[in-house]
Amino acid sequence: MVKKDNYNSENIAGRYYESEDYKRNDQLSSGLATTHEQVSDAYMEDQSDPVIEDIVGVDISIPRKSYDE
Repeated sequence: MVKKDNYNSENIAGRYYESEDYKRNDQLSSGLATTHEQVSDAYMEDQSDPVIEDIVGVDISIPRKSYDE
């Protein structure tokens, strides 16, 4: 017998962004659409210091890991 939670986790893990995600109202689609938009914006702007925008529109810096240490 497969638990419902495990089944949902497997479906979520295998899900990819689709352009229809912008039109859907579920949390997963919203998250995928938002992440796709942020990645696309960062790529198109060629950002060397990427930021994410919080729910009220404030930019939050994404710190980079230093591999020199």
